[in-house]
Amino acid sequence: MHYPIPASPEEIVDLHQEPVNEELVAAAIAGVIKIVRAQGQSLEELTAQVLADDSLLDVQQRRWLSDVVAQAWDSFS
Repeated sequence: MHYPIPASPEEIVDLHQEPVNEELVAAAIAGVIKIVRAQGQSLEELTAQVLADDSLLDVQQRRWLSDVVAQAWDSFS
């Protein structure tokens, strides 16, 4: 199944209704990058948000996700 890249925060939230798989996660990450760039934010700002403490991911998972987001950001340049 191919997921379109979300173009709004609402479309990203709507993804939670789909079964989680690698393709869905990739589409969500691409959507976040697209939205953040449209808002004029930088990779550094997005990285800070990913690394911010939350109850969903532990520190190691946030660092890993930050690296994945940075790689995806570079591939969309």
